[in-house]
Amino acid sequence: MKNLLSFILVFCCSIIVLAQKTISGNITDSNGKALPSASVTIEEPGKNAILAYAISNSKGEYKIIFTSSESDVILKVKAFNQKTQSKTIKNADQTQNFSLAGETTEIEEVKIKTKLITKKGDTISYDIKAFENKSDRSLADVLKKMPGIEVNKDGTVLYQGEPINKFYVNGKDLMEGGYGTINNSLPKDAVAKVEVLENHQPVKILQDKVPSENAALNIKLKKSVTMTGRGEVGAGFSPFLWNVKLTPMFFGQKNQWVVNYKANNNGESVENEGNMLSFGSRWEGRRSQASQKSWTNVETAGTPNIGEKRYLLNNVHFFSANLLTSPFKNKEWELKANASYTNNSIKREDYQVSVYDVGSRTVPLGGTFTSSTSNNFYDNAAKGELIFTKNAKKGFFKNTTTWNSFWNTDRAKVDNYLPPAVGETNAIHKMAMEDLNSPSGIFQNSLSTIVPWKEKLFNVMSYVKYQKDRQTMSINPGSYLIDFGFGNYSKINQYATSKTLEVDHSVSVGFSYKKWTFTPEVGLNMNFNNLNSAINGEVGGTNHFLGSDMLNDVDWNEIQPYTQLGVNFKSQNFNLNMTLPVNFYGITYRDNIRNKYLDQSKTVFEPTLFANYEFASFFKLWAFANQKYDFGNFGFLYGGKMLTSPTSLRVRSADNIEMPEYLTRSIGSRLEYRNPLNNLFFNVRYNYSTNKRNIIESYKTNGFTNELVLETMDNTSKSQTESAEIGKYFPKYKMNLSVSATNTDSNSFSFFNDLRETDSNRQNLGIKFNNAYFSWLSVDYNVGFNWSKSSNTTDNIDVKTSGWNHNLSTYIYPSENHTFGFFWDDLTTKVKGTNFRNSFFDVSYQYTWVKKKIDFELKWLNIANRKVYETVSVDVAQSLISTNQMYIRPSQFMFTVKFNFK
Repeated sequence: MKNLLSFILVFCCSIIVLAQKTISGNITDSNGKALPSASVTIEEPGKNAILAYAISNSKGEYKIIFTSSESDVILKVKAFNQKTQSKTIKNADQTQNFSLAGETTEIEEVKIKTKLITKKGDTISYDIKAFENKSDRSLADVLKKMPGIEVNKDGTVLYQGEPINKFYVNGKDLMEGGYGTINNSLPKDAVAKVEVLENHQPVKILQDKVPSENAALNIKLKKSVTMTGRGEVGAGFSPFLWNVKLTPMFFGQKNQWVVNYKANNNGESVENEGNMLSFGSRWEGRRSQASQKSWTNVETAGTPNIGEKRYLLNNVHFFSANLLTSPFKNKEWELKANASYTNNSIKREDYQVSVYDVGSRTVPLGGTFTSSTSNNFYDNAAKGELIFTKNAKKGFFKNTTTWNSFWNTDRAKVDNYLPPAVGETNAIHKMAMEDLNSPSGIFQNSLSTIVPWKEKLFNVMSYVKYQKDRQTMSINPGSYLIDFGFGNYSKINQYATSKTLEVDHSVSVGFSYKKWTFTPEVGLNMNFNNLNSAINGEVGGTNHFLGSDMLNDVDWNEIQPYTQLGVNFKSQNFNLNMTLPVNFYGITYRDNIRNKYLDQSKTVFEPTLFANYEFASFFKLWAFANQKYDFGNFGFLYGGKMLTSPTSLRVRSADNIEMPEYLTRSIGSRLEYRNPLNNLFFNVRYNYSTNKRNIIESYKTNGFTNELVLETMDNTSKSQTESAEIGKYFPKYKMNLSVSATNTDSNSFSFFNDLRETDSNRQNLGIKFNNAYFSWLSVDYNVGFNWSKSSNTTDNIDVKTSGWNHNLSTYIYPSENHTFGFFWDDLTTKVKGTNFRNSFFDVSYQYTWVKKKIDFELKWLNIANRKVYETVSVDVAQSLISTNQMYIRPSQFMFTVKFNFK
């Protein structure tokens, strides 16, 4: 099947490329002077539709590529103060020159009509006024309505289905990837237009040398110097609810800053605005979202697949400040300082019923297990960052220093019930309190500089990271872990401390020959890690040693010298990027308690490739391929037992275990079409990957608990995905419509008491629609359908599931000052005749003080006062069906005052 689909995709793309034609030439006026900025279009006879277009350059030269099945086409040229010319020509490659006659026209009345979407070179511009509704207030509200652009639930902005690599405001990157704050709090009235910068290479000295596969977003404000921002203050019940959002912003030519304080207990995780959503270019050095190393966790209640405002029981305070300034007269140098602090507490609760079929290899006699979990999470996080940058055509320098600290405390209360097995009379009822303290500290410094010397570019990169994590988990009573042999203790404590030092240095030189750029590079990666862990039993406040099999003292060290060659080709319509690395992996694993030593020394070839080709003005064809080895990482192996959760005891080692060796190969293709002339965007994708492994994780399940060990066993999983998305804006009806579809086929292997193979097939269909045709009404509607089939080929078990969800937002504007809103969320899951439907309804009223741009909003959420969210899931590998009731926020009222700072 996958080979047939690959052949069809390549065949169709080949037909498109072979069928395209190219026309080029020169455009001059009657005096023979070159005419720049003249528009050239191709049309088919008898049809009022433009197939392709081009704009002449400063020399009057043009080149237009198109595809048509007609034998003749119409070539038309227009220029200001020149008489339009058109020719009917053969549909073939050729050269056509034009000499336009001057024409002066007296204009009695001029009507200016702004184009909704325009394209110039690699820049596509959206007129924000064309896509906004009366209910929209922030930039994020409007972005969701623009064809070709999506906004994920986590705030990530996608263009043609791919994440953007930069988010600029007036050409400056203040937020360095953490753009959620600006996106959510920048008033849409301050924005003139949104620009998509296709194939964006953020390092200026590499532009026209090293192509990029990603696009960037540039927000152009109406004023070059802008003081703006959004604020909200609200209160409500029940219980007592509050919400504060204060985000003033300043965007100038030399300085930019954003100060952000947000706090609430009404179910909005504002702290996520500090997450990094884009990472720029590898030439800028290394930056990533800092996270703790997790060795153990308390049992955690589930979260429903609905908007977090419906279930998140929180109390959060989040403060952040971002500053960009040019400290020197040379404005090419920029200093950025970012800081943030989060204090957050979250409550969560659920009730789960797990049913194993009779004959299940995990629980052969079958059975029904019930479990309830209640959590309290207390999180504190602080971050500080200094970035010093010079990004110029004649050189590049960037140094980023980041500090992160976490102080987290997690608590859980669990209640499990296991009815008596067949032939027995005693049920098992277990309750426990669980506590986890996990402080962490992280320091990172990244340096990258590119220096030109004659025709060459020298790049030096250096990265240093140090991280320390400590975790202490306590389970009370210890008899809760009787299945692991801990029943004689009143409390069980799991301790874990890890340290990581990572150092990465590289040097490269780039030189160009015509349209080619070659970049040889050498580097050295070093990674040194240590883990210490212990499980203690406690009786009467005294800790007891449980044996050396409960201890770990493990070192995992990596030394990886490498050399690679980067090859880049860039022409007007074709870009090629290849990275050809030869990597030497030297990895050692040492268990200091058991005197066990393993190592891996291997030299491998790990190439990556991407290429794109633009044709017929509006089409772009992409191709991707890569090969990557994985020889494990810190935490993959350890010989002592660890409670990774109170119900999971793991040993990631065995007497005959080998060092892991995973090989992943991926190929993919994408065809894009973006036509600003008729506001149409679409993309079609195909991806195929394999993952060959020599180790499998083996689980032994016993009711509520499971144990894990590693087994040496070759297994290969495969995945294939086909997807398509089309979006169009209809200006006559002020309507944006998009449709997306995805099909995924995959297989996987698992070991629950024995080996099982699982095949799965999943389809998704999504439709998005928004309309503001009537001045008194606007509608936003999203609906998604999903179908899946999971097959346990080992036991010959098939299970089908399905579901759908829709989100409706409707606003009615009886007058300029008044807005009524109605909101309906509906989600359904279905497995083996078990069907759960979850419906939610909200209403709102908003009065707008137009002169002051202040909104007064009253909102009633969850009118039906639904208190639980119900869902059903299946695990064919274990012949298990689980139903889950997750407790959510009850009906509540909120009164909020919203305003702009200026």
